[in-house]
Amino acid sequence: MASSRSKELYQALQAKGYPDDFCRELAYRQLNTDYTATRMLGYLYRISEPRIEDVVDEMLAIQSDRNAIIQKKELEQAQAAINRMYREGLGSER
Repeated sequence: MASSRSKELYQALQAKGYPDDFCRELAYRQLNTDYTATRMLGYLYRISEPRIEDVVDEMLAIQSDRNAIIQKKELEQAQAAINRMYREGLGSER
């Protein structure tokens, strides 16, 4: 089930006159989290008439940022596990 932000993104893309298939792909498949949909909505509200290529470029930038955040969180968790191992030794598990 699509979030309200995804639905809002879909409607904003449609209002800009983009093809329905494009709107669905972006809103419900590529940018289907509240974070990514909100980022794209911000872009659409700032830029009055972006070309479809510009919207795709922004989508890719948003996905890249999201992936960088996910990777950072994963690395932080791995580092925390290593630090715990150094503090408590190999024998302890949590």
